[in-house]
Amino acid sequence: MPAAPVSAVPTVALHPTLPGPGVLVSLEATAARRGLDVLALELAKLRELVLADLAEVALVLDEREPPERQVARAAHHLLDLGGKRLRPTCVALAARCGDAPDLVVRDLAVAVELVHSATLLHDDVVDLGDTRRGAATPRAVYGNAASIFAGDWLLVEALRRVRATRMPDALDGLLDTIEEMIFAESLQLERRGKLVPDLDTWLKVARGKTASLFRWGMGAGARAGGLDDGACAALEAYGEELGVAFQAVDDLLDVAGDERATGKALFADLAEGKVTYPLCIALAREPQLVGPLAGAVESGGADAALLAELRAGLVRTGALDETRTFARARVEAGKARLAVLPPSRARAALAAVADSTVKRWS
Repeated sequence: MPAAPVSAVPTVALHPTLPGPGVLVSLEATAARRGLDVLALELAKLRELVLADLAEVALVLDEREPPERQVARAAHHLLDLGGKRLRPTCVALAARCGDAPDLVVRDLAVAVELVHSATLLHDDVVDLGDTRRGAATPRAVYGNAASIFAGDWLLVEALRRVRATRMPDALDGLLDTIEEMIFAESLQLERRGKLVPDLDTWLKVARGKTASLFRWGMGAGARAGGLDDGACAALEAYGEELGVAFQAVDDLLDVAGDERATGKALFADLAEGKVTYPLCIALAREPQLVGPLAGAVESGGADAALLAELRAGLVRTGALDETRTFARARVEAGKARLAVLPPSRARAALAAVADSTVKRWS
């Protein structure tokens, strides 16, 4: 389908060279490497289901000419790094559970990715982040102001995309979601540096900061597909559970991931004063870990000795296994909500994405 911007604002580009939906390609490769042949084969088949949707998203957003303004260059700097594109993939799969118009699927998928990218641009300024996905952040290249304005610009473009779909309540729903994300970020900011094992607060932040956008995307895709209220509610609940699980695994990778795969240093969240899910578990079981954790926060990172001490504590307390178990329970709850939908390739794909999210290592 030919692409046409929905507004006079210059379009922004997702990575145009991805060989299909980034998340499914990545998860398929991970499953194959880990000997999960059945899952890898299923993902290979399901990738075809949303390949056209994600290719259309890339085509619509691909801007051939280099951006002229510094703010646009900052936005492109992040978007050109690629990513898993999990959120637009989920939007497309929710829409394909019904029968959504291609152009509406495209605009919703674009919008959800732009909102996510905007939050990353803002987060890097708040966290003083210098690297993301193994490369320099936009704030490190273009400065904090350009990164903030780039994030604002992407949010405006996302809202324009949703407005263009003319879907009832979709724009209001996204505005409510953005507000929810802001308040979750502010709650996390208030808790920064407080080494308290508060899982209730962690869950509030995870639901607002991460899961809310998954929930909105699934609901918007479902409504675009013409699904009934029960099916839409089920897909929104799936999105909520997937988002919480995704955040828990993200937290796990921060303390036990492969830096080459994740593109960031271990314990980066701790250095920023954030108490992640596995750290909550470890602190609750061994309060004496506050000392080493405080040292990492005060020094802005962990040296080799401190890193070894923290890793040993996480293993000793069972925090790593507990985090993976928690994430697996959330995706199982999400998959159970899919049962109200009639069997389809899209429903099977959503179940496979949930399973693979728990198994991811980047």
